[in-house]
Amino acid sequence: MPEASPAVRCRAAFISDIHLGTKGCQADLLLEFIRELECDTLYLVGDIVDGWKMKSGWYWPQGHNDVVQKILRLARKGVRVVYVPGNHDDRIRDFCGVHFGGVVVARDAIHEAADGRRYLVTHGDEFDGVVQNAKWLAFLGDWSYRALLGLNTHFNRLRKLMGLGYWSLSAFLKHRVKDAVAFIDQFETAMADEARRRGVAGVICGHIHKAEMREMDGVLYLNDGDWVESCTALVEGFEGEFRIVHWLEERKVLAAQPIPFAEPLAA
Repeated sequence: MPEASPAVRCRAAFISDIHLGTKGCQADLLLEFIRELECDTLYLVGDIVDGWKMKSGWYWPQGHNDVVQKILRLARKGVRVVYVPGNHDDRIRDFCGVHFGGVVVARDAIHEAADGRRYLVTHGDEFDGVVQNAKWLAFLGDWSYRALLGLNTHFNRLRKLMGLGYWSLSAFLKHRVKDAVAFIDQFETAMADEARRRGVAGVICGHIHKAEMREMDGVLYLNDGDWVESCTALVEGFEGEFRIVHWLEERKVLAAQPIPFAEPLAA
């Protein structure tokens, strides 16, 4: 019997904020996505491994190892894999320019899309004033966030028993609390400004766990989201168009029919 075609075929894929080494990591869902992915280039846009959490205790189930092995297998099969570290895996920045099993580490990258437009690829933490200027506050915020994710896990177990789907309490709060909304807006503006400074068409980033794709005064702001709360990725089609993959939604229709690439983002 012939092997089924991948459901997500694209020119390039961007994933970030996996946070391997934490209980909040949705490794099984990410493995599902990677198995349905066919691309020429895969960008790992930071916070792939959570070094902050691993300093306080070791947590590494088989599923997390499977994610690493699957990515390395893609590299061995000829997929170009570029690892741009973030703040949670910042120690990897000491190895920029080094290849690990076919994976190249870079401080940031310039991605040229099929239509010739160029995009800055960076995690985004260097444009987060809290991370850069008050690291103790960033650590406190990270602890609070993980505590909220733990509460969210128990909450969703109850929802599952009731026959309900996954729902992110932390994402709900983040998108509605005034200070959080203001921070996200400032972050997006800073990223767009950096794209203009670099003379590129847009910026592709992660860091804030909020997938987004929009034009900001002539610059495209593209955020691939995360694999803790929303389980999203950014993919580029064969004509240079982008879309966000919402895996929790798209996996539901896989059995029925292949997922179309979706409409191109207007220039």
